Amino acid sequence: MTAPADADPRRVLVLNGPNLGRLGIREPEIYGHETIDDLTAACEGWGARLGLSVHVRQTDDEARLVGWLHEAVDTRSAVVLNPAAFTHYSYAVRDACAMVTGAGLVLVEVHLSNPAAREVFRHTSVVGAVATGTIAGFGLDGYHLALRAVAAR
Repeated sequence: MTAPADADPRRVLVLNGPNLGRLGIREPEIYGHETIDDLTAACEGWGARLGLSVHVRQTDDEARLVGWLHEAVDTRSAVVLNPAAFTHYSYAVRDACAMVTGAGLVLVEVHLSNPAAREVFRHTSVVGAVATGTIAGFGLDGYHLALRAVAAR
């Protein structure tokens, strides 16, 4: 597929899955005290400094997340993805991620906490095998690292 005429090669979708809209409220000892608004502002600021056009989104809906991943393919956009709980079981999200990387686009999986250091059910990522790379355990800084990785490519 060729890029649409209006495709922006520096466009990055920063996509966040279920419960991330509750940042700052949900288990702050694990996920931190920053809110989704803080995350959005930080990603937009980091992106601007890296010359990226960053668009931050959050949904609790699996179908919406899959649709955004399809949009990334159609617009030739890189993706920074925190699939949250979908990480561990959503083959629909995994298959949409495979479309992103299969199209030659960068997709960085990000987690605020380190799933490997948590409950056993969190140890498996169905997304990791099709992602360009994974960053976990660095809180909001993980998004900064992911955006730097996107910019470097």
